[in-house]
Parts: sequence; C-alpha cells; structure tokens
Amino acid sequence: MARRALRRIVHPTDFSPASRAALAKARSLARASGAQLTLLHVRPFVAPMTGDGYLSAKTYEQLERCAQAEAKKQLDRVVAQARKGGVRVKGLLAQGMAHDEIVRAGRRQRADMIVMGTHGRTGLPRLFLGSVAARVVSLAGCPVLTVRGK
Repeated sequence: MARRALRRIVHPTDFSPASRAALAKARSLARASGAQLTLLHVRPFVAPMTGDGYLSAKTYEQLERCAQAEAKKQLDRVVAQARKGGVRVKGLLAQGMAHDEIVRAGRRQRADMIVMGTHGRTGLPRLFLGSVAARVVSLAGCPVLTVRGK
C-alpha cells in the first residue's frame, strides 16, 4: 500500500504541556514531509455573567477584546517558536466548542492529519470533563494522531 504524503497538518493547541508535546511531534512530521503546519487555538464562548448578574454589553466586549488579544499573543509566540524549527507554519484563532472547531479547521485546511495533545484522563474525570481528543478522533475526516502529555 502506498503511503500518502503529508501536505497539511493541523495542530490544535490550548498552550498546555500536553499541547507542547504534540507540537513537537507535529513539527517533526511537518519538517520531515515538508508539510504546511497550521496551529489552531480555540477560545470557548463565555457567558456574559458575574456572580450577581449579567455584564453590560460594553464590559463584555472589552473582556472579549482582551481575551482575543491575549490568545493571539500566545498563538503568535508558539507560531514563531515553530517557525524557528524550519517549518512552514501559520496560526488560526477560532471561538466555539473545541472539538467542533478543530474538526472544522481540519476540513477547511484540507488537513492530511491532525496532531493533538491529550491529557490522558480516564475514569470519572474523563466522564465528567469529556475528552476533546476522543471527540475529534470520532468526527474528523482525516487521521488524528494523539500525543499524551508529560
């Protein structure tokens, strides 16, 4: 059976140790195959509420702008780090449910592979917290390589 060349790899990151381990693997694969690496960070939707009620629209918009700017700054840092390793790389920011946005980015980028970290939760923590990686594996239209964090 002929091996399919990797041309495009998507690496979703939440900037955690598990994501850093997966980024190292994604960079290695991209470098070896000459693939374009897309680093994706997904910000969750946050309900505009405080302990004693809702935030004003203006306050919520300011918080969103700050959160977006901080996420972009972190993503830009990771992109620059990956670029130093001699890899063609770009960054993408998205907002929504992590597994949905990762699968959507894989489709839009026409990814040949998604390389993502997993925290390795099992038992009750996985049951209650869910597993983004497990959902991506079951929904993605391309192979998904999961890398367990340290």
